[in-house]
Amino acid sequence: MIGAVLREAHSSIRSQPVASAITVLMVVGMILVVMLTTGRTVGAEQDVLDSIDSAGTRSVTIRADPDAGLTADVLDRIDGIEGIEWAAGLSSAVDATNSAVPDGTRVPVRIVYGSHLERLGIPIDSPLPGALVWVSDEAADQLGTPDFVGGVSIVDAGGSFGLGGRLEVPDFLRPFEPLALVPQAADGDERLSVLVVIAETPDLVSPVSKAVVSLLGVDDPSKVTIQTSEALSKLRGLIDAQLRDFSRGLVIALLSLTSLLLAVLLYGLVQMRRKDFGRRRALGASRALIICLLLTQTAVLCLAGTALGIGISLIVLASAGDPLPGASFTGALAVLTVTTALAAALTPAIAASSREPIRELRIP
Repeated sequence: MIGAVLREAHSSIRSQPVASAITVLMVVGMILVVMLTTGRTVGAEQDVLDSIDSAGTRSVTIRADPDAGLTADVLDRIDGIEGIEWAAGLSSAVDATNSAVPDGTRVPVRIVYGSHLERLGIPIDSPLPGALVWVSDEAADQLGTPDFVGGVSIVDAGGSFGLGGRLEVPDFLRPFEPLALVPQAADGDERLSVLVVIAETPDLVSPVSKAVVSLLGVDDPSKVTIQTSEALSKLRGLIDAQLRDFSRGLVIALLSLTSLLLAVLLYGLVQMRRKDFGRRRALGASRALIICLLLTQTAVLCLAGTALGIGISLIVLASAGDPLPGASFTGALAVLTVTTALAAALTPAIAASSREPIRELRIP
């Protein structure tokens, strides 16, 4: 049954080349307009959101004076807070130089405590726990160790650390550059100078920061400062909402116009082929079969136009160097286009199926 309907729809398309071509071109034109306007906007929107939707928009940075009483056991207390993606504590910084150049440039070195330091490029199991330091590119340049080989020596307190490797510095740690971190297991009593917490999503920054602050357990809260990205996350949400509303309105307008034009075109085709539908009804074709035939014909043409329009628009966007809207937007547009076309074809299809065979076959 399905194969017969598809063959009949294919024959109908070939028997009406002009009307079929117009239908395909209408869909192609609609897809091109949407992709080159809204699609370009969505691509640019995603680029904008990606630039601000990093961990930097989800960070909570807590700085504590040495006598504030912030200790590493806070990491255990906040471990049960839902909505936290990552957390680490940093000790106060001490100056260090390249062990081979004692009078060289000084770089601040910090002890880092946390259970997911692989995010920073530090391996989970350090070959020499507490004896190796990982340095950022900026710190390596200042130390004169661009190949990350050698060691550093603490200037005032004595002691030294071997270079463990390159440190990956995310956006939320860039204010601490040049950065050199020594991973170390925490017993709980170690004093922290900085606590960095990353929320899972931007909208969780506020509740997560409040929960973390309530569990700090410091001796003197007045010596603790809290910096969050809540304002930036609100800005991100505002930009996202404004761009989404604009894109949605434009797509709805274009789809409405296209569906109206398709409905008019298909209704005209039904009027032109009314005797054909009358013969089919006289030969035993049911109303459901006529509707199915017209909807299948529309779906085939719409799928061809959608594929052609998306292909052309992606080539145009790529050749112009514009950001692509992404698979989710493109797929949604394709589904919405086919659905809209079928909805527009439904009324003409019902009208075609309602033709009375005797009336349509009557010789004037």
